[in-house]
Amino acid sequence: MSTKDEIMVFEDQLRTAELGPNPHFFEQILDDNALLDGQRMKSKIVDAHRPEKGKKFTSVEMSNFELVDHGNAVVVLCEGKYVGPQWSGSLKFMRIWLKKDGQWKIIAATTSPV
Repeated sequence: MSTKDEIMVFEDQLRTAELGPNPHFFEQILDDNALLDGQRMKSKIVDAHRPEKGKKFTSVEMSNFELVDHGNAVVVLCEGKYVGPQWSGSLKFMRIWLKKDGQWKIIAATTSPV
């Protein structure tokens, strides 16, 4: 499996985890020092996806993927459409995946409105 194919598997798991909710996935995939929109927010994201918080989204569709492979790092650009009881909308993402100790982790990400 190519690096880009590996990352696309994780990207689909990320989409599924948003629907879950699945805090375990976010605990595993986010680096402990990940910067998300310039802040260290791993614990907040994991907490937001706990089952007792309820289902955040009823639909998540990702599209327009562009992946740039740098060997041990991959930059992902994509767009997502979210539908949920509390919020619906579209966002652009940039995520940086880094292979650390044999595992892919998100080390940084940004979001912006489409």
